[in-house]
Parts: sequence; structure tokens; C-alpha cells
Amino acid sequence: MASIPCTFQIPFTSKPINSIPSLPKLGSKFLGSQNSLSWSRPSKIGPSNGSRTQCWFKFGKTGVDAEGAGIYGSQSRDDFNRDDVEQYFNYMGMLAVEGTYDKMEALLNQNIHPVDILLMLAASEGDKPKIEELLRAGATYDVKDADGRTALDRAVDEETKQLILGFSVQKA
Repeated sequence: MASIPCTFQIPFTSKPINSIPSLPKLGSKFLGSQNSLSWSRPSKIGPSNGSRTQCWFKFGKTGVDAEGAGIYGSQSRDDFNRDDVEQYFNYMGMLAVEGTYDKMEALLNQNIHPVDILLMLAASEGDKPKIEELLRAGATYDVKDADGRTALDRAVDEETKQLILGFSVQKA
């Protein structure tokens, strides 16, 4: 389990608010008076004196892995959609370089599954973590676009090609 230190502090004081002469004296204990604030006693949610305590949070099946928690890398092929393609296109700055969504729309209009389109785009950018995530999710590298190019053909360098091929061999 992950151990995350945390500090709890309650910012209220039990001193009366009579040190400011311009404020009127209020009779309500909630708003403050010459009596102490009765609702400012230490909270039962944790230490209120500024001491430290350990909090444990369990992420995923084993405790700390993002994949087991469904945060990263736990998606399957059908968990990816057109929106994911657009978000990746924007995130990687492809819109800024291309100037339009034409390249992305052309790929989406070819009846290629979004996860395979993402693999093509990630290969063209050399985005190794994304390539691994997509291959783990079931993307296939031999799907061809309208120009007959695959993710391997689009790979930015030899290292990226080897990553795609190596991962596909491991999976088989």
C-alpha cells in the first residue's frame, strides 16, 4: 500500500473576538462573542494540533500500480474511441503543425479502429510509452492507411520500429 503523509490542522482558535475594537459584539456563539467558540473543539476526523499522521490509500489490486487501478495501461482495444484520437492529436501538437484536422479526419474516415490510428500517430511521433500502452490494449501495427502505410512504416526511427516488432513478438 502507498503511504502518504498528511497533516490536518483546524484553523479556528478558541480565543474570543474582542481584540478588534471596530467590530460590534455579537451574541451568537456561532459568529463569535466574548464566550469561546464552542464548535471549535478538536475535530474527530484527525489530529487538530498540527501533528502528522500516516494515511494509506490502496490503488488497484496490489496497492500502488496505476495499471491495476485502471488509470493507465488497463484499457482494452474497444475502450478507445474517436475522442481519444482527437485528444492525442491535440496533445502531441499535431494540430499546431498540420494547421487543420484534415490528416486526423482522413484516418478516422477510413474505417480504421481508433486504437490503430493512435498507434500510427504515436509511431510517427516516436512516443514509446504510448506505443507500449496501445499495443498492450490490442492495437495492431499492420493496419494500412489510405496511402498503404502501417504504423511500422510511419515509425520515426529504427528504435521505434524495433519496439513495435519486439512487443508484438512478446505478445504472440
